[in-house]
Amino acid sequence: MDLRQRASGLVLHITSLPGPHGIGDLGEEAYRFVDWLASAGQTIWQTLPVNPIGPGNSPYQCPSAFAGSGLMVALAPLVQRGWLPAEALHDVPAFDAARVDWGAVIPWRWSRLREAAEGFFANASEPDRATFAAWRATQASWLEEWTLFAALKDAHGGQPWWAWAPELARREPAALQAARTSLAAARDTHAFVQWCFDEQLAALRAHAQARGVRLMGDLPIFVAHDSADVWARPDLYFLDEHHQPTVVAGCPPDGFSPDGQRWGNPLYRWDRMAAEGYAWWVARVRRALAQADVFRIDHFRGFAGYWEVPASCPTAREGRWAPGPGVALFQAIQDALGALPIVAEDLGTITPDVIALRDHFGFPGMRIVQEAFSGDANHGFLPHHHVPACLAYSSTHDSDTALGWWRHAPAAHRAFAAEYLQAGGPGGTGDGSDVPMALVRAASRSVAALALFTMQDVLSLGGEHRMNLPGTDRGNWSWRFTWSQVPADLAPTLARMAAATGRAAFPLLAA
Repeated sequence: MDLRQRASGLVLHITSLPGPHGIGDLGEEAYRFVDWLASAGQTIWQTLPVNPIGPGNSPYQCPSAFAGSGLMVALAPLVQRGWLPAEALHDVPAFDAARVDWGAVIPWRWSRLREAAEGFFANASEPDRATFAAWRATQASWLEEWTLFAALKDAHGGQPWWAWAPELARREPAALQAARTSLAAARDTHAFVQWCFDEQLAALRAHAQARGVRLMGDLPIFVAHDSADVWARPDLYFLDEHHQPTVVAGCPPDGFSPDGQRWGNPLYRWDRMAAEGYAWWVARVRRALAQADVFRIDHFRGFAGYWEVPASCPTAREGRWAPGPGVALFQAIQDALGALPIVAEDLGTITPDVIALRDHFGFPGMRIVQEAFSGDANHGFLPHHHVPACLAYSSTHDSDTALGWWRHAPAAHRAFAAEYLQAGGPGGTGDGSDVPMALVRAASRSVAALALFTMQDVLSLGGEHRMNLPGTDRGNWSWRFTWSQVPADLAPTLARMAAATGRAAFPLLAA
């Protein structure tokens, strides 16, 4: 994907799609959304990470940097293939159409996935078995570790890997071999689920490409402590003899977080990764490019320098800046994989070394229009300060929605926004109902090559529909939309906007 060509699109996680089975997935509604995007002149669909979820149901604390989320596997196609009996989708619980009830959805979905795996291994055709076996062989470098990790985690009631039997936590060869044998059936189930995920995502991506829509993924910089990645290669992280991090990731104190943010992820031993030619990162990016046409790297500034917090400290105040791998990492990845279609999430404390690293490889950065009105006309996020090599957002999954922001913004911010956007009433005294689309239009009119809008903003939804509130671990990642919320004139409106701002080839519709 050419990141220099003007285009626009929407930010919507797959789990936020409509559907009858409690959570958005890679099935029929995903195809409908792609078709709707195409009709709206939008050519990018940005999702959040598609890996399995971690603590707090967060897609950014995933237990594998390589595996896909089994919860996104559509169930209806498994019935159509003859692996899951049709009765398994009868009497579906009355799931909430507007929110994901994780506590109810996870066990119900996984029960059906295990039943489908049993059906596959009992009844699959020889061609299907051969396709699965070939896929499993090509993905073995990460899949075998993931299936063993997932099977062991199930067998230990979900306990973290460092709480398993010491010989398993230490990865003693005899213990691992015994587990591979005793948990063979469970490992096969997890492999089957991963195959279904890959097959369904590949089919969706092909459909999107045929409709002129490109998928944009999201790659967190760090991995979770309780992950197959850390368990498989503990030598690549700062861990003590008890498998606990000695230092963890975070970000320094600022005006929003006086204690900073202590994320808790283990930190990479970059010197050891460098000694291996950054092979783990090359493999990770290769996997990301197999799933999306372009991807955003979260917390890009951490590759130039990252905030290292002693694990013994309860806040991030006691942290310090430590050097990241810089140019060497991305050069190694580019040498192995070619030009990298990457967007750099360059928000937060940005120093000249971060800008130099981003610009060295020509990665577009990010500008959040909603956040521009906390200052004055010199704020770099205002569209008149944008540059072509950036991505203009109306807001993000971590932001309040545009309407929610308006309702809680200080009066001075609303007055500034009202004048700049010509929305929100005189002096910013209106109810803000016209502000979300005004923010969307401002992002679309930017000289930024790429412009993205959250689904909540184009639907003009309030803050109760936001996806995530950083610093909290309850109620996040659960929002879903329904088609009844989508006005019939929204797609034509977005199509005209895309045409008028040079982001789509659509002819302007007659007035």
